[in-house]
Amino acid sequence: MELIIQTIEAGYRLLWGDLITLPLPGGGTLGISLLVLMLIPTGIYFTIRTRFLPVRLFPEMLRITVEKRNPTSQHAISGVQALIVSTATRVGMGNLVGVVAAISAGGAGAVFWMWVTALIGSSTAFIEATLAQLYREKDPLYGGYRGGPAYYMHRYLDKKRGGPPRRYVPIAVLFAISGLICWCGISQVISNSVSSAFQNAFGLPPLYTTVALVALSAVIVLRKHASVKVLDVVVPIMAVCYFGITIFLILKNIAVIPSVFQRIFEEAFGIRQAVAGGFGAVIMNGVKRGLFSNEAGSGSAPCAAAAADASHPAKAGLLQALGVFIDTIIICSCTAFIMLVTPQEQVAGLTGMDLLQASMEYHLGRFGVVFIAVILWLFCFSTFLGILFYARSNVAYLFGDNWLSQTAYKVVALVMLFIGGLAAYTFVWDLGDLGVGLMTVFNILMILPMSREALDSLREYERLRKQGVKV
Repeated sequence: MELIIQTIEAGYRLLWGDLITLPLPGGGTLGISLLVLMLIPTGIYFTIRTRFLPVRLFPEMLRITVEKRNPTSQHAISGVQALIVSTATRVGMGNLVGVVAAISAGGAGAVFWMWVTALIGSSTAFIEATLAQLYREKDPLYGGYRGGPAYYMHRYLDKKRGGPPRRYVPIAVLFAISGLICWCGISQVISNSVSSAFQNAFGLPPLYTTVALVALSAVIVLRKHASVKVLDVVVPIMAVCYFGITIFLILKNIAVIPSVFQRIFEEAFGIRQAVAGGFGAVIMNGVKRGLFSNEAGSGSAPCAAAAADASHPAKAGLLQALGVFIDTIIICSCTAFIMLVTPQEQVAGLTGMDLLQASMEYHLGRFGVVFIAVILWLFCFSTFLGILFYARSNVAYLFGDNWLSQTAYKVVALVMLFIGGLAAYTFVWDLGDLGVGLMTVFNILMILPMSREALDSLREYERLRKQGVKV
């Protein structure tokens, strides 16, 4: 176990540690990690190439969301259902646990860098989701469609290479393995967060909470024809309830909102030092948790986008770009504001879920603690179902189309869910960050040369729309 922990931490430092250190005016340094060097320039590049898609096509994203369209196959999912699946993992524990971790470690300024990551990440999300649609294939095991980075990497490189098709392509294999590692790490964080929150709210021993969570998850995911239809109900309900409560609290504390924005911007640019010790910590924690929350560029959401029975590949891409906006700009901001409108003396010295629950208790009394525990349970439950949907295509790529390998991975994920609820391993965030970091490296390396196909799809879609063609 010690060797495993050391390996995980070494990989984490390689991806998220300071690759370049820049001096700052007035003293201090800014450490920039490998992933920041990849994600931020890539996001800016795609934002420019798509002609500022997140702003320019935002009304079109909303129009597609409310557009009525049924899948052509009973096993396929619609574009909006694909958005719900990806939102289940985006608007999940990252919106609570991830935002709390960012503010705990990087101060209020980390929120600004989460916003930046989301804005430029929307274009990246569009590119990868559109590629997933362009290279999707029929799913012989579950029905409908499947795909994602492992598939578009494989088919693109096979096409460039020529010759007979290969069974495996190395970078696609590495991506698929990294994804499975990431989602196992997330499984531990899910149950650890839920058991901690329920212990604070109800005094329940972690064992009881964990057993209940694992049992319910097992009933849903171990069925032979397991689906994600339950998310069609759970995700909208939990998002609306959480959004409603947070908007109420923000309006109730509207007088202090200007000072909250002031604090965010001051700490974001190093005018005030972050709690964790400097400007670099602010940026790194904001970007890191922003990525972990909205997943743009990591290659997770394309696994859902590929399954969508969309009438045009660009529509699936636009829906996933909207998902990044919903996740970080709206839901993550709500979590951040709840904590930042709380007087600092009320939460002094607190970190993690204790910080968020203390903030909610200040605003809503004991009900606030219970509400966060229940909503966190729903968020984490939906995240777990979402990541197992992502895992389907990666497991199939590595092990072929068979129920044995699909079930085996689900059992492993359930075991990790159980272990995480009982033991507060400090490296579980590192394991999740390691997996998502590796996925991002492999995915970015491939979507940059492949992006022309997604951009061509966008231009075609906009041309058809201008001509009045129903797409």
